Amino acid sequence: MQRLATIPAIVDQHAEDAAFLWSRRRREIDGPLLGEVDIGRIDQRLDANLEGLFASGEAAWAAAKARFSDYSEAPELFVMACLALHWGLEKPLAAVIEAAAALGETGIKGISGAIARTPREKLRPFVAKWVDSRETMLKCIGLSALWHHRADAGPSLGDLVANSQAEIRIRALRLAGALRRRDLLPAVAERLAADQLPERLAASIAACLLGADRMALPVLDELLASRSVPQGEVIEIRLLASAGTPAKAWLQKCLNEPSLRLPALATIGMLGDRSIVPWLIERMREPQSAYAAGLAWRDLFEVDFNDTDVFTVDTSPLGKPFAKIEDSPLPMAERASAWWDDGRGPGKHVAFRSMRRLRLAAIRASLDNRDLPLADWRRTQRFPAWM
Repeated sequence: MQRLATIPAIVDQHAEDAAFLWSRRRREIDGPLLGEVDIGRIDQRLDANLEGLFASGEAAWAAAKARFSDYSEAPELFVMACLALHWGLEKPLAAVIEAAAALGETGIKGISGAIARTPREKLRPFVAKWVDSRETMLKCIGLSALWHHRADAGPSLGDLVANSQAEIRIRALRLAGALRRRDLLPAVAERLAADQLPERLAASIAACLLGADRMALPVLDELLASRSVPQGEVIEIRLLASAGTPAKAWLQKCLNEPSLRLPALATIGMLGDRSIVPWLIERMREPQSAYAAGLAWRDLFEVDFNDTDVFTVDTSPLGKPFAKIEDSPLPMAERASAWWDDGRGPGKHVAFRSMRRLRLAAIRASLDNRDLPLADWRRTQRFPAWM
């Protein structure tokens, strides 16, 4: 870390913008609104601000620390972690880890985001130490590095799947599934009966990726009924693991269950059946169903609806019943109907795949090919911000 002549206001702006851009990226990276080009433009701006910080030496570290002292959140920690990992210095990295420990899971997410952007060669001196550490948080950070860079922990991954700490086991299960470690299937199967529901969900997803979906599907059904884990995530993997007629029949049961109706509605577009379009438009007219119907609509078409007038962030044209709905953007039924009726809408647009569609496609590809590791769908096309 060098002491260089810098302009403090510019360095501070770099730190602020980098934190903001990563926060936005994190919010949208698996979502239905932006595609890889959109995220790539965010990445281009984020990298420019990080490069400015890397070139500013001690002034950048001081600015990042000062900002974290004012806003002790994951985005600010992310910036500190990017600097520490880029320079590869033990003291700044120790300070980052100490700050992350005080934030708990939020802190791990901040460091994890920095690890994802750090080249392997810069991580190599640290990852083995993290994975072999006796500290739970360091093991979690080490597993995050292996996950982001799709690197195998070798024989030690089995020990990590059986670790005494649930936080470690969950991350190890996730990695075992992504890397198609079938030798660990017995250990994964054992975790299907874990006490903690998030761990059972991680084990179920891993089991599906390892070809043991028959073993995992009943557990997923139990998790869905518990309402204690993200219902949308359970429904997604359940549909992907049981495609075709069985998937449609199962989802119909969910639609008939009041407590599952909305998350099931939000994922129905995954089935790709456009015969539901008139029914889906009617659901857009119902305030309680509109947002979920909009999500399904986006899954149904490879179209960038940000370039159409089908969705709105202004609820006033929708009427008073929609005024209290906080989810946004919302579909407008009349415009959706007009778009669909005007030459069957999708044929008039360039193909667009949201980050959500890329994520689902990566999982589907791995389920279809048992030898294919789970792709990193978060790799994006990078374009200058002005394009």
